[in-house]
Amino acid sequence: MLKHKRENSLTFLDSLIKLAEKYTTSMPLKKEMLIDRDLSWLSFNRRILQEAGDPTVPLYERIKFLAIYSSNLDEFFRVRVAAIRSLAGLGKKRIQKELDFDPKALLKDILSEVNDQLDSLGSIFRNDILTGLGEAGIRLYHKDHILKSHKREITAYFKSHVLAGIQPVFFKETPDLFLENNNLYLVVELQNPEAPDQLEYAHLRIPDNLPRFRQLSRLRGKDYIIFIDDIIRENLAFIFPNHLILNCHSIKLNRDQDVALEKKISEHIVERVKKQLEKRKVGVPTRFLYDLNMPDHILHLLTGKLGLRAKELVPGGRYHNMNDLMKLPNPKAPLLKAAKSEPVALKLLDQHSCLFDAMDEHDRMLHFPYQSYDYILRLFNEAAIDPQVTSIRATLYRIAANSVVGQALISAAKNGKKVEVFVELKARFDEANNIRWAQKMEEAGVKVTYSMQDLKVHAKVALIRRETEGKVRSYAFFGTGNFNESTAGIYADHGLLTSHKGMCKELNYVFNYLQNGEDIPKNLKHLLVARFNMQDRFLKMIDREIEHAKAGNPGRIIIKLNNLEEETMIEKLYEASQAGVQTDLIIRGICRLKPQAPGLSENIRAIRIVDGYLEHARIFSFYNNGEPELYLSSADWMGRNLHRRIEVGFPVYDERAREEINEMLRLQLADNTKARLLDENLKHHVIEIQGKKVRSQHDFHKYLAAAERARKGS
Repeated sequence: MLKHKRENSLTFLDSLIKLAEKYTTSMPLKKEMLIDRDLSWLSFNRRILQEAGDPTVPLYERIKFLAIYSSNLDEFFRVRVAAIRSLAGLGKKRIQKELDFDPKALLKDILSEVNDQLDSLGSIFRNDILTGLGEAGIRLYHKDHILKSHKREITAYFKSHVLAGIQPVFFKETPDLFLENNNLYLVVELQNPEAPDQLEYAHLRIPDNLPRFRQLSRLRGKDYIIFIDDIIRENLAFIFPNHLILNCHSIKLNRDQDVALEKKISEHIVERVKKQLEKRKVGVPTRFLYDLNMPDHILHLLTGKLGLRAKELVPGGRYHNMNDLMKLPNPKAPLLKAAKSEPVALKLLDQHSCLFDAMDEHDRMLHFPYQSYDYILRLFNEAAIDPQVTSIRATLYRIAANSVVGQALISAAKNGKKVEVFVELKARFDEANNIRWAQKMEEAGVKVTYSMQDLKVHAKVALIRRETEGKVRSYAFFGTGNFNESTAGIYADHGLLTSHKGMCKELNYVFNYLQNGEDIPKNLKHLLVARFNMQDRFLKMIDREIEHAKAGNPGRIIIKLNNLEEETMIEKLYEASQAGVQTDLIIRGICRLKPQAPGLSENIRAIRIVDGYLEHARIFSFYNNGEPELYLSSADWMGRNLHRRIEVGFPVYDERAREEINEMLRLQLADNTKARLLDENLKHHVIEIQGKKVRSQHDFHKYLAAAERARKGS
C-alpha cells in the first residue's frame, strides 16, 4: 500500500506559492479592519450548530443540522485546513514573508475554535438528541447494553449483509499502513490466549455500501436503532476467532482534497481532471479523528504507522461521520420533522401551453424552492421538442446525477437542434459527475466546451433561439443557482425567464466568449460579467450612493451574499458607511467586513439567516435617490468570483418581479426568529422580538401563496 511522504520538490513548492496567492492581499486595508476568512467561516458553521441545539426546532431538523455541521467541517479540513498547513510547513523564506498572516498562529486559532465547537456538538448529541429520541420512544443504541433479542437480530444481519464487506488488516502483515480518505475504520487490539504477552493490532473498514443505521424490532412500545459500527463491534469475536478483544475504537482520516490542475500538462482536460480525482485518495493527511477514550499506546502506534504529526490529531467521540445522521431512520415520520411546504404553483405560467408565449408577454421571476423547479425542467423539455427552436446554449456547473436538464439537451441535439454547452469540470467534488454527463452529451451530438485554463465558469445561464415566420427571437434564463433539480429543493435561489432583447444580445456575447473565444464588448448596458465589468459597475453604484449621501440625500444599499471577502469591495463599503450610506448586509457564510465597528462601519448592519433552506441567492439593491436599481447574480464578493471566474449578474426590470424580490429582502431584514445580528467579531446576537414575529422563509412562502390566490381570484 502507499505511504504518505512529505514532498520537498521544487514543483511542490511552486504549487504552494500559487496557493499562497489566495491568501495574500495588495489592498491598503489594515489587518485589524478585517476578520480572518476561515475564522469567519467557522462562525457560520457555529450558527448551524446553534440550530441543532435549539429546543424550539423539531427533533429531526436538529439532527439534520448536526449532520450539515459535520459535513461542512469535513470539507473545511479537507480543503482549507490542508492549504493552511501546507503554507505553515514551508517556513518563512519562500512564502510567509508574502502573507499578511501567520499560518501557524491561524492554524492554532482554527483548532481552538473547532475543538470548542466539537465539545458543543458532543454535548448536544448526548444531552439533547439522545434524550429527545428517548422521550419520543426511540432508542438509539449508544454505549448501551443491547437487549438479547436484538443481539440475535444483529448477529443475523451481520452474517447475511455486513460480513461480506469486512476485510481485517493486521498491522504486522502491513508495514505501510494506509487509510482511505474520509472512510470509517475500527482499530482493534487483540490478545492471543496462547501467547498473552504478544498483543496484535488490526483495523477494518466499516462498509460504506450499507446504511449507517439499522432499525431493529420494536420492543415494549419503543423503537430501536443501532449504528452499523456497533453491529460490527458486537461481532468482533466472529471476525477474530481465537482472540480476546481488548480494545476497539473508531478512527477516520481526512486528506487534502484541494487539488489543482497543473498548467504544463498537455493531455486533454478531461483526462487531467480524472487524474487529479485519483490524487484525492492519497492526499496529505489534514485531520486524524480518533476516539478520545483510545489508550495512548494505540494512538502512538497509529501515529507512527500513518506518519502523522501531533497537529493532525483531533480527539472525538465514539462515532465519526456524524453527517450520516441525515439518514437516521424516523419511525415516527412524519412526526418530529418540520412540516413541508408545498411549492406555490404559478397560474400565469400553467395557463400557457408554451412557456415561450408566457415569456413573450413579460419577464417571469421564479423563487426556489418556494415555487417548483419543474418550470425550468419544462423550459428545457419544451425547447428540446419545439420545432421552432433552432439552438440552445447553456452553462453547467453542478448538474444533478439523474439530470432532466442534461437529458433534455441530449434530446434536443438528437432532434436536430444546435446545442452548445459549457461544462465546468473544476466544480469541486462534482467533477466526476460533470465528466460523465459531458461525455454522454458529446456522444449525442452536443457541442461541449470544457473548462478554461485557470478560470472557472460559475454563471448559471441559458439562451434559446426560436424562429417563427422568418423572425428569430431569443429567450434567456438567468439564475443564482445551478441547473440542478436535486439541490433546488434545498437551496433558496431565484431565476429569471426573459425575452428582453438587450439582455439576450449581451448573453450571446458571453456564450461567444466561452465557446469561441470572442471578446465581450466593454460597453455592456444590462449584464454584469465578472472579469469584464462586474466589479467596476458595483463600485460605481456604491460611489453613486456616496455622492447622494454627501449631498444630503438618502444613501441606501442592501446586499445579500453567501460570502463577502474581496477587499476592494469591503473598503468601498467602509467608505460608504463613513459617508453616511445606510447599508444592510445579509451574509450567509464568510464575512470579512466588521459590521458596526466604531469609526469604521457604524452605518453597516449585518445579519445571518439559518433556517430550513440554505440561503444561496446574491442580490444587490441600490436606492439611487429614489430610482432604485436591482440586480441578481451568481457571484459572491470574493476574489475568485470577481477576478478568476466568469459570473453573470442581471438586472430586474419587471415591476412584479422587483416587488417580489423587494418583499423578500424586507422580510429577511425584519426576521427576528432565524436571523442573528452580527457584531464586529461576528458573534451572533438574537434579535429581540418587538411586535410581530417574523420568520422570513416561512413568511415569504406565505406571501407568494397569497399573491397567487389573489391572482386566481381576479
